[in-house]
Amino acid sequence: MKRVLIFSLAYYPHVGGAEVAIKEVTDRIRDIEFHLVTLRFSNTDKREESVGNIVVHRIGNGSGKLDKFLFQFGAVHVAWRLHRMKKFDAIWAMMAHSAGVPAAFFNLFHPDVPYALSLQEGDPIPHIERTMVPLWPLFTRAFTRATMVLPLSSYLARWARNRRFTGPIEIVPNGVSVQDFAGVAIPHEQTILITTSRLVSKNAIDDVIRALALLPEVRFQVLGSGPEESNLRALAVACGVHDRVEFLGHIDRSDMPKYLHAADIFIRPSRTEGFGISFMEAMAAGLPVTATQEGGIADFLFDAKRNPDKETTGWAVDKNSPEQIAEAVRDILAHPEQVARVTATAKHMVTEKYDWNLIAKQMRSIFDRLFQNR
Repeated sequence: MKRVLIFSLAYYPHVGGAEVAIKEVTDRIRDIEFHLVTLRFSNTDKREESVGNIVVHRIGNGSGKLDKFLFQFGAVHVAWRLHRMKKFDAIWAMMAHSAGVPAAFFNLFHPDVPYALSLQEGDPIPHIERTMVPLWPLFTRAFTRATMVLPLSSYLARWARNRRFTGPIEIVPNGVSVQDFAGVAIPHEQTILITTSRLVSKNAIDDVIRALALLPEVRFQVLGSGPEESNLRALAVACGVHDRVEFLGHIDRSDMPKYLHAADIFIRPSRTEGFGISFMEAMAAGLPVTATQEGGIADFLFDAKRNPDKETTGWAVDKNSPEQIAEAVRDILAHPEQVARVTATAKHMVTEKYDWNLIAKQMRSIFDRLFQNR
């Protein structure tokens, strides 16, 4: 059996889109032995355990930012030790800014082991690059020494080329378990906008709250948590819409479909985005989606006016534009027949291109190509 070592700063139970991608892919590939080196975010996290089809090795003491910096080097020592015992056939780094450095360091001493770099970054690229200045030579090597780069989107593929990667690039998007989000609308009162989002500036929940002031009788449900929550609550009060905004906090992924089925419109007008599993989930649930076309969103959200050459899959707005958000919501509510056509097209697209079963098959083929490089 072939063996693959994964570097990922976070892993279950600390979950974001990248961690979901790792688990969804590896759970579907049973003929490869996976090990993963990650950070121990809490002293209650086990140092070693099996999660799905991965043996997880956690390092650090759960002490916060210092541990995150030290992970860049501590992960390499654990990887070297594991490699002496397991003789990995490939390594896979999840995100250049958080796992590319240890992967590049490992590659420095084991250049014979093929190395795949997945780009899942959602933060603005200039911000990412500024944070990596202290580790710039290794950060650069994270790109230039990769055997393959696997970006989520065309946007991140361009970043790889700008970072001087000259080898093969294959776009591997995130996906959705389509069957898990199938269902019918649940009756409810008023019009409900919904978002599933970390409460951070880049996801622009503040713009939706400002738009709500232009949309009387419309409610907004916010699923997620994050550092901007107190600011967003204060903004809702300042805009006079606090009685129509519900902050529901972290919702388990298994419960998410029922919230989506009890809403009318999914909205997340991101200021920057690598891709966004949440959009896929909303489309799979049959909701009309309103979003910007920033970053990787432009690969799958096509607007009738802005993309007349493509089948419409959603409603696009400019970033930082509450007025356009309100206009899109009014358009959706006024044209139910158009909404039915668009949501059917979007759901078909997700089923045909973004189901996790398809993504896992793509990754299995990529691993085979990596193994041939040994």
